[in-house]
Amino acid sequence: MTIAATVAGDPIDVRDIDAREALLRTTPQVAALPRPGTSEGRQLRRWLTQLVVTERVIAREAQVLAVTVDASTPTEDHLLPDLTARLEIGSIAAAVLAEPLGRAVFARVTADVDVAESDIDDYAQRNPGRFPVRRELAAHLRGAARRRAFRMWLVSRSAELVWLAPGYEHPGDPRQPDNTHKH
Repeated sequence: MTIAATVAGDPIDVRDIDAREALLRTTPQVAALPRPGTSEGRQLRRWLTQLVVTERVIAREAQVLAVTVDASTPTEDHLLPDLTARLEIGSIAAAVLAEPLGRAVFARVTADVDVAESDIDDYAQRNPGRFPVRRELAAHLRGAARRRAFRMWLVSRSAELVWLAPGYEHPGDPRQPDNTHKH
């Protein structure tokens, strides 16, 4: 077995990444995907590795937190109501929130996240007329705060639990040779 990563010491075989890429290449969006073996193709595999390890982190943390999917699990549209919400949380977190278990973990992790009345007032003063109903404004700000808290929790848990093999680093890691984000 060739290991692409580990989550809490449990290995993820490169064949798991291969299988995920093969599945992706059967979708109608295949024409938009980079060719295998190119710099962009390796970046796609790094992204897929991030997705697989994040799914495993979610599954592990669901067990640790005794989280299960039930009727109270929020919908994807509730947690990610628009493109802005998807962009602010990031593609990997948005992808795990497409699954009920990810949303159930989100609900548990962010259950105590709220927004102070003073923050609602400040936002309303800075953005007059954007939300005519205070309840809608509060829900908007609470949703953003919960997404931020989940993203930070996920980054923290991943930093603690995940090891990535060379060649499977985060696509944005400046140390990997295919990183194109330069300053």
